[in-house]
Parts: sequence; structure tokens; C-alpha cells
Amino acid sequence: MASTKSVYKLFVRNIPWTVGSRELRGYFSEFGRVFQANVVFDKNTGLSQGYGFVSVNKETLENVESKRQHVLEGYNLYVEQSNN
Repeated sequence: MASTKSVYKLFVRNIPWTVGSRELRGYFSEFGRVFQANVVFDKNTGLSQGYGFVSVNKETLENVESKRQHVLEGYNLYVEQSNN
């Protein structure tokens, strides 16, 4: 496992309801190494909350940040580095 300093957490909003963690990981894998990807689901309804988190290395972070717009299944994703 990579040291904590080499893992960067991205907060992703506006994820389509049809996208799960595997699809989110697949999208961000196009930019490099993805350690983890999780879409947040409502515990009661099982429906997507429309946001999630992706953990990546520095190179992947830079590749993600260099792309102006991220679109997944027709939705514009809003990606920002998380403080956590």
C-alpha cells in the first residue's frame, strides 16, 4: 500500500444514478492509477446519492486536473480535491 502522502482523495459530484463504484473507478482509471473508488448510496433506499470519492496517486491527480471537463454517461462531473 502506498504511504498516505502519496494518496490523494477526490470528491466527485453529479454522478449519474446509473453509475456504481466499478464504473467510477473505470472512468478515473483512464487517467492513471486508482487505489479506491466509492459511490455513496442511501442506506435506506439503496439509491445513489450522486456523489463519491476516488483515491489516486499524484500523477493521476495531475492528469485529472489537466482535463477541463469530465463527462460520464452524459453528466458533467464536478471533481475537486478533498481535504480528507
